[in-house]
Amino acid sequence: MTSSNKVAIVTGAGTGIGKHAALALLKEGYAVALAGRRKDLLEAAAAEGEATGSPTLVVPTDVGDPEAVRALFAKTKEAFGRLDLLFNNAGIGAPPVPLEDLPYEQWKAVVDINLTGAFLCTQEAFKIMKSQQPRGGRIINNGSISAHAPRPNSVAYTSTKHAMTGLTKSTSLDGRKYDIACGQIDIGNAATEMTARMAKGVAQANGTMEIEPTMDVQNVARAVAYMASLPLDANVQFLTVMATKMPFIGRG
Repeated sequence: MTSSNKVAIVTGAGTGIGKHAALALLKEGYAVALAGRRKDLLEAAAAEGEATGSPTLVVPTDVGDPEAVRALFAKTKEAFGRLDLLFNNAGIGAPPVPLEDLPYEQWKAVVDINLTGAFLCTQEAFKIMKSQQPRGGRIINNGSISAHAPRPNSVAYTSTKHAMTGLTKSTSLDGRKYDIACGQIDIGNAATEMTARMAKGVAQANGTMEIEPTMDVQNVARAVAYMASLPLDANVQFLTVMATKMPFIGRG
């Protein structure tokens, strides 16, 4: 790593939004630690980024495991010396079943990854960012359109994404004294593995199934890179990037 490299950690970096955001940051000259549960996918993403010439570090991580999260941040600091950016992107959903039928185990799994995982990563980022020189850094949380309005049968995912907004606001406030900025990107229908099912139709609030428009995931990657590019005295607090014609505005 050269002294000009800023350092980022991206969770859920093996596929989808996380992978494309990691590649965008590598193109911007960041050294990137790619975290996720599947080592093979992380290594493939890192290989895609080799052409940028920016350093990568692959750290298989379950963000719901406090020990694994501590190891991720320790390895990143050991490899790169500091941390300038955390993208809390890792997330999972639960099967679209009626609220009253969702098993406790699936509720807990979604909360552990989407909410507790982001909190644990934020804690470790604070510890590094407040004590390094130059001090501070930036945290970007992946919210969702579901941080504003739910889909049918999505109680676990929607609850965690609403909670992510609270985490973003608390992090933004509590990070001020350490020069840590925090913002949230709310994404609607980026074309990834997770949204492939939309080609077959998605349940709507009125009980119908509709095929929803999607957008190129690169639009999200560029938005994350923009948020990351700001000086620490400026912050994108909330940014929504979505497929223009998706049924969000006017939902319900």
